[in-house]
Amino acid sequence: MTLKRQKSLERGEWSSGKPGAREPGKANEIIRFPRNLHRAILGGLALLLMSGVTVVWSENSESAPLAEVNGQAITVEDLERALGAKLAKLQEEIYTIKRKELQAMIADRLLAQEAEKRGISIKVLMEEEVMTKVGVVLETEITAAVQANKSQMEMNEDDFRKKIREALYQQKVNAQFNRFLDTLRARSDIRISLRPPPVIRLEVSTDGAPFRGMAEAPVTLVEFSDFHCPFCKRVQPTLGKVLERYPKNVKLVFRDFPLDKLHPQARRAAEAARCTIEQGKFWEYHDLLFTNAPRASSEDLRTYAGQVGLDESQFQSCLSDGGQQAAVQQDVEEGVRLGITGTPMFFINGRPLSGALPLERFVQVIEEELVRHPVTKEKVDSGG
Repeated sequence: MTLKRQKSLERGEWSSGKPGAREPGKANEIIRFPRNLHRAILGGLALLLMSGVTVVWSENSESAPLAEVNGQAITVEDLERALGAKLAKLQEEIYTIKRKELQAMIADRLLAQEAEKRGISIKVLMEEEVMTKVGVVLETEITAAVQANKSQMEMNEDDFRKKIREALYQQKVNAQFNRFLDTLRARSDIRISLRPPPVIRLEVSTDGAPFRGMAEAPVTLVEFSDFHCPFCKRVQPTLGKVLERYPKNVKLVFRDFPLDKLHPQARRAAEAARCTIEQGKFWEYHDLLFTNAPRASSEDLRTYAGQVGLDESQFQSCLSDGGQQAAVQQDVEEGVRLGITGTPMFFINGRPLSGALPLERFVQVIEEELVRHPVTKEKVDSGG
């Protein structure tokens, strides 16, 4: 149990359009519009008209162009390709907000109907079905939670134990409330018509990139990552569980996307990792880089090479001549083209997912893809 609530924005590191461009702390700034916004818009349109650009407002069908520039059309497909991961992320966030609010409204309706059926108030219903059935918080539970959260203890231990007790009790209340809701749902006729956003698939190159799993796996999971990004490090055990769960059906492909302004040594670490591919030690070196991040001095990189059993002179020669710089930059440019602004970023058969997501989210999308591609293979390859 942890007392820190992880916000969705804390699942990854983000830049403002280019790798490393984001300044920490900017994610939650409020965007304030000018009071005379309508005048600014009209002024902008006037400038467009004066410059000879014809502005036409119309409803767009999927096949109709969104704009034309000197006779050249810009289509819906062109726009979605340019927006890439940004559009998919925004659509997913909107859907998540709607789904959560809909579930809350369903819960409210179920409680109101059950209270009316019993002839009591919702408050009395909650008291009878939730509060009176919540178990006590044991001292052993408090002690275990205190030990797990010692790094967050900014008060004396007695006050900290009190906070822990309150948090544990609230967890038990929430668990009992959810159990009660489950019983109401089970005996109710609930029909949900809210549809998830359409699946957006982007073309993501994997040519020459190191991979784990089967070369012919029906599901390809491409990871754009930064060796010094803490969220990239956090998600590594989850990716390991994905491969354990789908040894025949998932291929994990690694692509570089160092955020230079946030992690100035990450690009050098990426180049070093690429210098291990020829010797078949990429994944061993990859794991060491994440384990020891952000330590990546020249001496550190040489030490890691020795630890994974590389020919150190061959490794050092590769790193010194800068032969892998272009390959890393090519990955970065591909990521920018796909609309990536932060790490980690994933594409599951071209479907974008962002952040250090829980295993359940990966499983959900992979299962959906396996319905579309049920074929499995036997041969396993490490791909470097």
